[in-house]
Amino acid sequence: MNNIKLPPDVAFHEDIRLFIYRPRGLLSEASIDKVLRVLEELEAKLKEPFNRFSDGSAIDRVELNYQYVIQVSLYRVLTYADRPPVKSAILTTDPTIGHYFQLHAIITQDSPINVRIFREREDAAKWLRVPIDRLAPKLVAD
Repeated sequence: MNNIKLPPDVAFHEDIRLFIYRPRGLLSEASIDKVLRVLEELEAKLKEPFNRFSDGSAIDRVELNYQYVIQVSLYRVLTYADRPPVKSAILTTDPTIGHYFQLHAIITQDSPINVRIFREREDAAKWLRVPIDRLAPKLVAD
């Protein structure tokens, strides 16, 4: 995959063109900045567009503010403006976490980044048109 080192909470499935982000524990500006650097590196190196899946089911606390979410969302809209459309599915059942993602979805609404928030993994898989087992969380070794 063009020698891109992926952090432990990120996977990329070339065969189904899917970037997966699985944050665990704390969702913070630093964690989002890190995953955005990887995402942007993949976007720059790969010729074809790819969809995204963010699994928020293992987030147990958030240290973000709405101003940061707005800035990141606007930045993504501007940097992705002239690219082909992609889907970004976000899985979360926590209402607080959902508010941050909903703000991101609203800001990206008229951009090529089509964001949808899901409460069920199966619904996200259907929308992304990928097998549900590809969205399943990784098992953590003891």
